Amino acid sequence: MTRKEAAHEPPTVLTIAGSDSGGGAGIQADLKTIEATGAFGTSAITSVTAQNTTGVQGSHLLPIDQIRAQIEAVLDDFDVRAAKTGMLATSDVIETVKEYAADLPALVVDPVMVAASGDRLLEPDAEAAYEQLIAQATLVTPNADEAAVLTGIEPDDEASAVEAGERIVEMGADAALVKGGHIPGEDVLDILVTAEETDNPAVRTYRHERIDTEATHGSGCTLSSAIAAHLAQGADLQASVGRAIDLLARAVRYNLDVGEGPGAVHHLVEARERAGRTETAETVHALVVAFSEQDVAPLVPEVGTNVVGATPFAERPGEVAAVDGRLRRTMDGVATAKGVRFGASSHVARYLLAAREADASVRFAVNWRYDETIGTALEDFDGDVVTLESTPTLESGAGGALAGVTDPGALVDHGGDGRAPVTVLFGRTPEELETRTEALLDAV
Repeated sequence: MTRKEAAHEPPTVLTIAGSDSGGGAGIQADLKTIEATGAFGTSAITSVTAQNTTGVQGSHLLPIDQIRAQIEAVLDDFDVRAAKTGMLATSDVIETVKEYAADLPALVVDPVMVAASGDRLLEPDAEAAYEQLIAQATLVTPNADEAAVLTGIEPDDEASAVEAGERIVEMGADAALVKGGHIPGEDVLDILVTAEETDNPAVRTYRHERIDTEATHGSGCTLSSAIAAHLAQGADLQASVGRAIDLLARAVRYNLDVGEGPGAVHHLVEARERAGRTETAETVHALVVAFSEQDVAPLVPEVGTNVVGATPFAERPGEVAAVDGRLRRTMDGVATAKGVRFGASSHVARYLLAAREADASVRFAVNWRYDETIGTALEDFDGDVVTLESTPTLESGAGGALAGVTDPGALVDHGGDGRAPVTVLFGRTPEELETRTEALLDAV
């Protein structure tokens, strides 16, 4: 039997940029990110580079006629809802792109000038040509070095980043996002400056924790592509920028350890997180069944027990599967009246996320009761055991207690702030969590 089609109609995004043979940046990063963010990616390649994670070994600029032909082929056939630019290399290419800018519903300009490796990707006489393209842009996304070239202002703190963004808006752009990755500071501050006549606030600061890694290859491409994809789907500028920054922060933390150099950001990280949810929920359910069969009632505290599991790329409680309603002691052992769902846990999920800061391979946790017998059993426990005293907030306390731990095994929370004393066990695998639970069960 011939099946009936069920076509999907995602919005189209056009990327005009260079090719990266190493796959981590350029057109390759753009298309991966656009597709993972829910849009359909098309491209016009400006130059072909020979590069990898260690640097750029060579580049070849395509003839202007070929670049123009690619752009027109896409625009003639597709309803392009947003476009973004990357490596344009020369003033001729920039001026060519400018010819089409007015007809694009949204244009994100990533003024690529220097690769993360330090290799120059823009001819000096092309810097001036960017001003005319910037005047047509919905958003310009320079890093600190690029903002300095474009404006003459060296962003080295929040105030100077705002000043650089304002200068770019004065050049005609609707908005500028001055990226904070190269600006000193404990946190990364990305500064969005919008034109005064818009309905949005003139300045918006996005703050996130800095990741201790050098694997940032493709970060600018990924961010600008994600913004363009969200704009193409109808999100407003602030929402598009916020979602893209969240994606990039996760993509940098769970970077791809490929090649001999620092590696690349994980362009598909959010898609991979969503893809891992079914397996995670099924594993948590299997743990609940296993604990019920073990008769773990002696370990269950009065408040009940929750079994939780994080997807491999989880960053938030909503990405942690948990028992909805907790395991409770009954006359026949333990039981729960409900199933497993994401976001069902608050406290235990946050304990697990804190442990994942120490070791991201930790994916499962369970809370059991705490008393002197269990405290004694933990003295010979497999894995590091930390203690959480009374603290104003669970997040800061658990994070501080687990900081520097290499093998999160258990956390003892003595309570406070309305919390009863509990023992939280962690495991990289469900088997490890079961084994650690058996050690406590044997002790009681």
